[in-house]
Amino acid sequence: MIEQLSYLLIILVPFGLIILSIICLLRSFKMASRSENEKYFHDPITKSRKQFPSLKDSYSKYLSVIIPAYKEVDRLPVMMKDTMDYLEQRQAKDSSFTYELIIVDDGSPDKTSEIALKFSAQYGTDIVRVLTLDANRGKGGAVRMGVLSARGQWILFADADGATKFSDFTKVEKGALAAIKNNDVVVCGSRRHLEQESVSQRSAFRTLLMYVFHFEVWLFAVKSIRDTQCGFKLFSRQAAQEIFTQMHVERWAFDVELLYIAEKLKIPIVEVDVNWQEIPGSKLDPFTASLQMGIDILAIWFRYITGIWTINHIKN
Repeated sequence: MIEQLSYLLIILVPFGLIILSIICLLRSFKMASRSENEKYFHDPITKSRKQFPSLKDSYSKYLSVIIPAYKEVDRLPVMMKDTMDYLEQRQAKDSSFTYELIIVDDGSPDKTSEIALKFSAQYGTDIVRVLTLDANRGKGGAVRMGVLSARGQWILFADADGATKFSDFTKVEKGALAAIKNNDVVVCGSRRHLEQESVSQRSAFRTLLMYVFHFEVWLFAVKSIRDTQCGFKLFSRQAAQEIFTQMHVERWAFDVELLYIAEKLKIPIVEVDVNWQEIPGSKLDPFTASLQMGIDILAIWFRYITGIWTINHIKN
């Protein structure tokens, strides 16, 4: 019996690896180029279109906040209030603290852009700009498009649901300033300190998915931090240039790829605990998203180790 099982494994394991390789090769990662329309933002005050700058330009703000938004009519206003309260209070204490927010509407079929433009009209386009994508790219694609349009010395992306209190930027910023090396650093907001609490509140199936995902990420991609998926990450401008210009994944596993690139480039990565709470209204189906992310993580590993994708050192 044992001998038969051994023969079966000898046959099945190579076959499984072949099937896995084919899946990773066939998985489509066609990152659409930026359309002419996506190079501009609308000024609701002057009723004109103005061109976004490039990430390759020198910075002109201290902080850029990128907010990817897909069907966020209800949650975006709450997040914006929390964010603007912090930013305005910070600037009132320190006039050198300049900032911008780029709300990226990821091809929403509702009035997300319309809601976002109200903030642009309220605060002016020097403070709030709206990038409306022609079609849905996925969260990673929306974040990437926003980052490529940013003016900040520091670039933070934050989820539109407001799950992370924006005041935690102070802790994340402190971590970045302590760890920055040769103008490079990535700081990841982390929910690792809340893991035991979340396990007690989740179903056994969702808990199993979480642990399988953590193990797969560690085995095939990122080894330096525990929580790769928290939507609150800060980048020095140079680190953003090195990472986001080389990314391929536009959907949920994009965080894993950007951290994989950062590790390979030996960019310092710091994990900082943040306050986080689950906000109702998520569009994410746990099983479908876990399956897609699992395939994408394997594809990331496979394509980089086989040289299909490469990572280059890009310095200003």
